[in-house]
Amino acid sequence: MSSPDPDLRSRLEHARSAGSLVRIARSFTDGWEDGYVLGIGPDLVLLAVVGHGIRLDGYQVYRLDDITRLEDPAPHAAFVESALKLRGLAHPSPPSVNLDSLPDLLRTATDAFSLLTIHTEDEDPEVCWIGQVVETHPDRVVLRHITPDASWDDLPDSYPLDEVTRIDFGGSYEEALWLVANAADQTDGTAS
Repeated sequence: MSSPDPDLRSRLEHARSAGSLVRIARSFTDGWEDGYVLGIGPDLVLLAVVGHGIRLDGYQVYRLDDITRLEDPAPHAAFVESALKLRGLAHPSPPSVNLDSLPDLLRTATDAFSLLTIHTEDEDPEVCWIGQVVETHPDRVVLRHITPDASWDDLPDSYPLDEVTRIDFGGSYEEALWLVANAADQTDGTAS
């Protein structure tokens, strides 16, 4: 793992204030994400993701210490931004989430979005958990899972916050799970 860029915070702030499309690479993966920096907290950064289909696809929050590379602007930024504009997709506004700490983020993201995705990439970069936050504590989060078939698990699970490396919300996959789960609840006459 490479050492953190000492100028990373100021470069992220510049990208946020300029509204430029950036590319972020992180530990845990060989890939990257393109998007717009919408907020920076003491230890977290909020990115509005531009998916590979060149559409806005929700938000991701990363730990600043896990970012290994920031490209500002992202490669082919002019093309991507032209495609977004022609599709009528305006520059995204920041959602109402608090980036002061991970518990603050989890509480406020839960208030603003139906489902959250929690990643613990230090433990397993290939696994994530999607669901509703039931409780937050200073050291852990309790999540009620939704399965890939959009059904709810009976019992929630707890995850240590020091293992959480990324939080996603507002994306097309989370939205699809929520729509199908709600449709099933309406059919069954149950509420989630």
